[in-house]
Amino acid sequence: MTVSHPVVSAAWLHDHLNDPQVVVVDCRFALMQPDLGKQQYQTSHIPGAYYLDLNRDLSSPVNQHGGRHPVPDPENFAAKLRAMGVNSESPNGPTLVVAYDNSRLAFASRLWWLLRYFGHSHVAVLDGGFAAWQAASYPVTVDVPPPQAGNFAPQPQLEQVVDINVVKARQDTPNVVLVDSREGDRYRGEREPIDPVAGHIPGAVNYPWQEVTNEQGYLRPTVEQRDRWTEVASAEEILVYCGSGVTACVNLLSLELAGIDQGKLYAGSWSDWCSYL
Repeated sequence: MTVSHPVVSAAWLHDHLNDPQVVVVDCRFALMQPDLGKQQYQTSHIPGAYYLDLNRDLSSPVNQHGGRHPVPDPENFAAKLRAMGVNSESPNGPTLVVAYDNSRLAFASRLWWLLRYFGHSHVAVLDGGFAAWQAASYPVTVDVPPPQAGNFAPQPQLEQVVDINVVKARQDTPNVVLVDSREGDRYRGEREPIDPVAGHIPGAVNYPWQEVTNEQGYLRPTVEQRDRWTEVASAEEILVYCGSGVTACVNLLSLELAGIDQGKLYAGSWSDWCSYL
């Protein structure tokens, strides 16, 4: 099972919900209320959906440096995907993973990026998230699906991620663009609700991640995604960061939709950068 687009609609997912080649993952989360997403999942979720938690499943433990949400350990991550029945290979091809949240794709995009980073390109996000599913009056459940036995095998694509040393080496390089994905006031250093230091990496330009979707959480049309990146589309590299490597993935999804493939994630992002200041 595959789709040629990294986004699926609620109607498409409803039609394919019982397809054994499709695995649905609930990624709902709230940075300031880290248990809320799991509670929401336990209250109501798309039938058959598994749950992955940003802190526990989509990140590795935090250290002094490396940011607030380091990339998870490959084998730990793979074990969780296998338990959801995700296959890298099968007679019908790789499993298509569909990720959703209720935060304008902030956390679903993290899983989308992680799967691609670990070599699994059969992944899409649900346009409009859980709200789109509810708006269509599709069924929901409290039932948790049983563990499965997939064969997901991680193959990290190391060229898709950069660390602070790479950013420092390339931040002043012609044809390399550093993109800050946070809200404008955080970029400008007027507000910093999470990290100990306010501001941005010198030379970075601001493309707030919320611009990728409308207020209802639906992706803006592809032509708008393309137009948004016009000024940087010809860059050799686009190094994208946010606070901790999460919402930057929404911008990386936007770049993908725009047909721009030179985007890379600075996984540690501002929380890593400011840990050295």
